[in-house]
Amino acid sequence: MNDAVLSTTLPRPFDARRAVNLAVTSWFVIAALGHALFLFYILAVFYPPIAQSGLSGLQSLEHLPAGFREGDTLGNLAAVAHVLLAAIVIGGGPLQLIPAVRKHAPTFHRWLGRSYLMAAVIGSVGGLYMIWTRHSLGNLWSQVTISIDGVLILVFAFQALRNVLAGRIVAHRRWAMRLFMAASAVWFLRVALMGWATLTGGWGIDWETFTGPFVYALGVGQYLVPLAMLEWYFICKRREAGPLVQAAFVSTMVLLTVFMAIGIFAATMGMWLPRI
Repeated sequence: MNDAVLSTTLPRPFDARRAVNLAVTSWFVIAALGHALFLFYILAVFYPPIAQSGLSGLQSLEHLPAGFREGDTLGNLAAVAHVLLAAIVIGGGPLQLIPAVRKHAPTFHRWLGRSYLMAAVIGSVGGLYMIWTRHSLGNLWSQVTISIDGVLILVFAFQALRNVLAGRIVAHRRWAMRLFMAASAVWFLRVALMGWATLTGGWGIDWETFTGPFVYALGVGQYLVPLAMLEWYFICKRREAGPLVQAAFVSTMVLLTVFMAIGIFAATMGMWLPRI
């Protein structure tokens, strides 16, 4: 048996770096699809009543925790801005991370990046204002954990802008990816919540008060888990990263991707489509 035959019959060694790239690409494709579904929901449910009735259009959105409140003009403006700008954050985020868009449409990438960064910052400030003035979701723990995410968005946005202005493109892209993870926490929360409810029947969730062990864990997990996986991915891309570290990353990413896919399906069928 010659060497050519042997090369086709013997199993190939595990390519850890290729597996890392494949796992991340698979995660991103599914996440981008989930973002697109959530974007469709935002455009179909929130935009029409606001376009027709302005601030008072929030009155028809009964499932919006911080909706229209008579006499609270600033709060209503914050709510409208938060909802409308969410379309840019949810829809533009995945597009900014696609290498082909950066390569073949650099002008579009730059302008979308500016719009995304501005939308994330304004939406974060508006969200922080609503959290501490309207007390519409969960308890103090929920307010604190969501506020931490809002602060992270502001920090990451500043770092992404600072590095791109200084010409440090590699650092800019890393901070931009961190910003994407933090700004998408509102999406991660819904997907994780529905995925967990599907798999466990809602253990640890008090749906009436939106409290409970799982809700408390999700309060920080909605952004800490994605950010932790992103940092782990950065470690795996280094030359000194060993195959065991990369294999552990791939295994964890596969499990999280499956869970995310379940959550996307559950959120789409049980939360988004029924309200359209």
